[in-house]
Amino acid sequence: MRLGVDPKHADQMVRGTVVLPHGLGKTKRILVIASGDKIREAQEAGADFVGGEELVNKIMTEQWLDYDAVIATPDMMRSVGKLGKVLGPRGLMPNPKTGTVTTDVKQAIEETKAGKVEFRVDKTGVIHAPLGKVSFADDKLVDNATTLMQAVIKAKPAAAKGKYVRSVTLCSTMSPGVPLDVTEMNAVKAQA
Repeated sequence: MRLGVDPKHADQMVRGTVVLPHGLGKTKRILVIASGDKIREAQEAGADFVGGEELVNKIMTEQWLDYDAVIATPDMMRSVGKLGKVLGPRGLMPNPKTGTVTTDVKQAIEETKAGKVEFRVDKTGVIHAPLGKVSFADDKLVDNATTLMQAVIKAKPAAAKGKYVRSVTLCSTMSPGVPLDVTEMNAVKAQA
C-alpha cells in the first residue's frame, strides 16, 4: 500500500497491528520472557519457549533465534532491553505499541498464534504486509485483505492531508504485482 504520508514527520507515522480473520497459514513459535505466575500462564496458553533471566542470557551468549515472536512482561523489560542489538534488527524486539509487552500474556499468545500482523510505513511511505498463502480460498484472501486495509485506514494520522491511499498492489512472493482500484477506499474515508 502506497500512502500519501511523509514518514519523516513523526505526526504522520502509520503503524499498528491487526489480527487477520483467517490467519497467515503458518504456525509461529513464541518465546515468552516473564517471571513468577506469568511463566505458568504462558506455558498453559501454548508458548513454545518460556523463561526469565536465563533465556535473556542464552540469547546474549549463544545468539539463539529459534522463534518467530517475542512477548515480555513489563517487569522483565529491564533485562530484555539488553537484547535490543540482537532482536531489534530482526523485528523481534518486544514493544508496548505492538502488544508484545503486556501483563496479559495469554491474550498476546492467542493473538500471535491466530495470525496477528504488524504493519508499519517505511521511509518511502509504503506498507508491506502479508495476507495469507496462495493456497487460501479467494474469499479468505479477500477477507484478510479487507481487514488489513480497514486497519490501515483507521490508523490514518490527523496530520495527513490529501489523498491517503494512493495505490494498492497485491502480489505473491515471486510474481508481478496486480494493482487494485483504491477509489472506493478513499471515498469511504472521505465520508467518515
